[in-house]
Amino acid sequence: MPTPPRAALAMDPRAADAVLRPAARRRLAALTDLAPGVLDDLTTPAARALLADRDVLVTGWGCPPLDEGVLAAAPKLRAVVHTAGSVRGHVTEACWERGIAVSSAAVANALPVAEYTVAMILLAGKRVLQAARDFHRDRARRDWLHPDPALGNHRRTVGILSASLIGRRVIELLRPYDLRVQLHDPYVSAAEAAELGVRHVGLTELFATSHLVSVHTPLLPSTRGLVDADLLAAMPDDAVLLNTARGAVVDHEALTAQLCSGRIRAVLDVTEPDVLPPGHPLWDCENVLLTPHLAGSQGNELDRLAETALAEVERWARGEGFAHPVHPDRRELLA
Repeated sequence: MPTPPRAALAMDPRAADAVLRPAARRRLAALTDLAPGVLDDLTTPAARALLADRDVLVTGWGCPPLDEGVLAAAPKLRAVVHTAGSVRGHVTEACWERGIAVSSAAVANALPVAEYTVAMILLAGKRVLQAARDFHRDRARRDWLHPDPALGNHRRTVGILSASLIGRRVIELLRPYDLRVQLHDPYVSAAEAAELGVRHVGLTELFATSHLVSVHTPLLPSTRGLVDADLLAAMPDDAVLLNTARGAVVDHEALTAQLCSGRIRAVLDVTEPDVLPPGHPLWDCENVLLTPHLAGSQGNELDRLAETALAEVERWARGEGFAHPVHPDRRELLA
């Protein structure tokens, strides 16, 4: 039988305990010669000694950067299998230059984010947050009939900003609903959008004609502050901005002004900064629902990340290519 690859875990130990539960850890140990423990500091003498003969690193949240110094201590390293989504925090240019194969569980993490997004689209259309707050305050139902044509999800227009992995999954999950879905993505043609079953529109038109805009844009130098004051001002009254991507894609000062004025609404799973300071106006703003980076994999959804990563390790151990590789030429577009 071929010699199993020598593996090590590199991540925050809390992430290892959460994602790689005992059954997953046992399976990984059966697939590889797994080093004991979890590395969260790759600069110590003990870590450098362990890295010296490792073939593959199984990484996760909190993995230190795999820079030139780390790679010099790991001359046999040939693969990185990431148990979460983005690899931008730890896979450095030195890894690409070395030709190390990289895999990510982004495809698994995309599903709960897309599910959260679809749920929030439907709840926002019914104004559930506002209705629940009013009901709780008044302790009485005002009326059972709500004829306001702006309420509900019948033929509402949903705008998707970027056909990312998650954005495409949201489009797919929205198909059974009676919604009009349109997309802006400079890397997607009108013909490609039509194949996805959506209408391709310009950036300003997306914001000006959508009842809800869902942001799925990766944070890049070119997308920082992309959703600016002008785009937010173009949104119709009572429109909703939903952001599960990165907080810095949105101009938060301009967004705060729009929300506190009561003109538009928002569902924000991410903000800039990532946790708003205690005195920030959005904490008390009735037009926004803030959730604590909840959209991504949580609880039993973490098992899906482990299953995806372990399947990749198994493929690699058999000498096959990754099913979910991260390609160097796409690294600038990673979330």
